[in-house]
Amino acid sequence: MNTTISSDGRATTHPNLILGICCLSLLMVAMDATIVNVALPAIRRDLGASISGLQWVIDAYTMVVASLLMLAGSMADRFGRRRVFQSGMALFMLGSLLCSLAPNIYGLAAFRVVQALGATMLNPVAMSIIANTFYEPKARARAIGIWGAVAGVSMALGPVIGGALTESVGWRSIFWVNLPVGAAAMLLAARYIPESRAPKPRRVDPIGQLLVFAILATVTYAVIEGPHAGWGSTTIIGLFAIAVFALITLLVYEPRRHDPLIDVRFFRSAPFSSATVIAVCSFSAFSGFLFLNTLYLQGVRGLSAFQTGLCTLPLAAATILCSPLSGRLVGTYGTRPSLLAAGVATIISAVMMTQLTATTSLPWLLLTYVIFGIGFGMVNAPITNTAVSGMPKAQAGLAAAVASTSRQVGASLGVALAGTILGSHMHDGFAEASHPFWWLMTGGGATIVLLAWLSNTGWARDTTRHAAHLMEEAPAGAPA
Repeated sequence: MNTTISSDGRATTHPNLILGICCLSLLMVAMDATIVNVALPAIRRDLGASISGLQWVIDAYTMVVASLLMLAGSMADRFGRRRVFQSGMALFMLGSLLCSLAPNIYGLAAFRVVQALGATMLNPVAMSIIANTFYEPKARARAIGIWGAVAGVSMALGPVIGGALTESVGWRSIFWVNLPVGAAAMLLAARYIPESRAPKPRRVDPIGQLLVFAILATVTYAVIEGPHAGWGSTTIIGLFAIAVFALITLLVYEPRRHDPLIDVRFFRSAPFSSATVIAVCSFSAFSGFLFLNTLYLQGVRGLSAFQTGLCTLPLAAATILCSPLSGRLVGTYGTRPSLLAAGVATIISAVMMTQLTATTSLPWLLLTYVIFGIGFGMVNAPITNTAVSGMPKAQAGLAAAVASTSRQVGASLGVALAGTILGSHMHDGFAEASHPFWWLMTGGGATIVLLAWLSNTGWARDTTRHAAHLMEEAPAGAPA
């Protein structure tokens, strides 16, 4: 077995093997985020679900992951990264098994929450394991590049594999595939990943955690259920009011904590704030794009689940090709070229989708998917790079966690908005009812283009230096 010598003189497993084990968990979790989409029509038929029920199947997962990502990181630092990683894997496998046995749409949404609880303990913890395995900067950058490529490939291939499984075995099989992969990752982790903890783990912030969950849960519920309950109803207005109150409380409370869940000083950096907004915009577009196109291809065009998965192959191929290209561009020219390409591609594909009808030609659709895949493939590397660049090394992990949380927030919001817009305009016909979402996505692409320029100006770089100086000079909770 290949080994290296750690800083304390002990022989350890070769870092590349540890990277491979961590990527196994990423492959499973990232693919699960998209593999479900192509099975939604089959789930709807089998369980008699409504559009809002399908939204909850997706958003129950992404909302919980977004809420608890940063908590999982602090738990791993305190109780042991390998232990939390294995616990998360076991919980994710349990949730997958329960999802495959769900008797109705409510049970499926609930079991997706169990899956999400496990998922929160996997990706951020795996990234922490990688960061503590690769000490040399170039080796760490290479490992993170491989990690990002696996994430892009997994999310892109999810619909293809999901379509094949749904048509050949049934929609429940999309959850079975997690069991052997998860078991292999657990066994390999027990054998090859050394246990590690942070010398000074961050304190748990239960109040901050509760406030974050309250914000995401109330907004998601209000957006999904608004068309049914009525936007002016006491329930929906009350939910939005709770979200605003929780956000204000979070902004007041967090700066006073010594170890805050979210250090709001990050947002004094214009590039960091830009990366957060770009992540929300791009992943909202991606999740809404997959959600609507799956329902359109099967419900309107009459394609099978497998044919639907094949139609997403151009999107997957473009994403796979552009993800590593974007990483190289970021390393050579900075984030602006990749972000500009991502924003422009998003705008073009969204505008093309505003022409969608029940009889739109297949070549036009496939071209749209290719262009959208280019945009999505180009955006991931600069998001992470922009979030952590210029920040103190001790804060880089937390900055990356906020960026990851922003991705999940965007994914949850995209499905909520897509389904709500669709339901509100369904009397126009499915294809036409989706048009407002494509125009909204066009605005998201324009936002990415604007922030690509703004986040690379001299003024923006000055704000990053100022934010980093504040965090180095004063600990969290101290007056800045």
